[in-house]
Amino acid sequence: MRTTTSALRTSSCLRRPAVVAVAALLVSSAASACGSDTGAAGTSPGTERPSRPSTRGTGATSDTGTPSDPSGSGGPGTSAAPTTPSAPGDGTQRQVRASVYFLHGEKISPAPRTVTPPATAAGALRALLAGPSRYERGQGRTTAIPSGTALRSVAVHRHVATVDLSGRYDDGGGSLSMRARLAQAVFTATRFPAIEKVRFEVDGKPVTSFGGEGIVLNSPVGRVDFEDMAPLVLVGSPLIGDTLRTPVRVWGSANTFEATFRLKITDAAGRTAADVYATASSGSGTRGTFDVTIPCRAARSGVGLLTAYWNSLEDGHAVIEDTVPLTVTR
Repeated sequence: MRTTTSALRTSSCLRRPAVVAVAALLVSSAASACGSDTGAAGTSPGTERPSRPSTRGTGATSDTGTPSDPSGSGGPGTSAAPTTPSAPGDGTQRQVRASVYFLHGEKISPAPRTVTPPATAAGALRALLAGPSRYERGQGRTTAIPSGTALRSVAVHRHVATVDLSGRYDDGGGSLSMRARLAQAVFTATRFPAIEKVRFEVDGKPVTSFGGEGIVLNSPVGRVDFEDMAPLVLVGSPLIGDTLRTPVRVWGSANTFEATFRLKITDAAGRTAADVYATASSGSGTRGTFDVTIPCRAARSGVGLLTAYWNSLEDGHAVIEDTVPLTVTR
């Protein structure tokens, strides 16, 4: 607004330094808050989630940025009450949620872990190498990675992670086991938004042909290279052991006929608390993403199950693609 009196101009000039100081303080506080929540390389937990950052750095780093949602530790957790990151200077290290990919049957299946920034990709891969927890094993989760495999290093450059593993990694197993263990590492690493593909090394030497089956790895590989190792509906969240509160947000990726499928939640009484149709962004040969919110009415709180399935075109029977054991609350 234009002011015509010198008195008002003088008053405005006197107030300006104070306004600038307050604005600078607010900007500084906002920057500190963002830094404590998201890490250096983005806030999305990976490629299964529809909302990925559109701007990412391309420089070389020793690791990658952190996903945004805090975590469970491999046993029953919660999907509704995120853990607040530790404040700087309180003597504790902030932890964030990550996902590691085990096997459920012959397909990959994510499980929750906590990792400490900034070495988040390394932390997730080490958690993967440690194998499923007792709770996860009891829910049918296994691993194709040989016991004793160690992570030597992870380096990220231009969205490609070079993962150096110990010699145990390529020991034994047939072609399915070899593809499964590669898929586990690739899906775990690419859950982070700064990583799109993985280049493998074993004992510091680049791998161009993996195992006795000669799986070709002469260039970086991504999730699309292991499409056969993922179920047609891959649930990225909620994760095994999470606690659900209505409404339930379910997101992931799918590659079903005409991109449609169904999501069912069963409560502790074995009753259907929700059963809805969902549609991915693409299907019929091309994997797309989905992100839906489901009203859930449980008759009894306790151990429940999320089932992703589709109905056979031949006789209408349910073809189950993924199941996630959960705790359901009323």
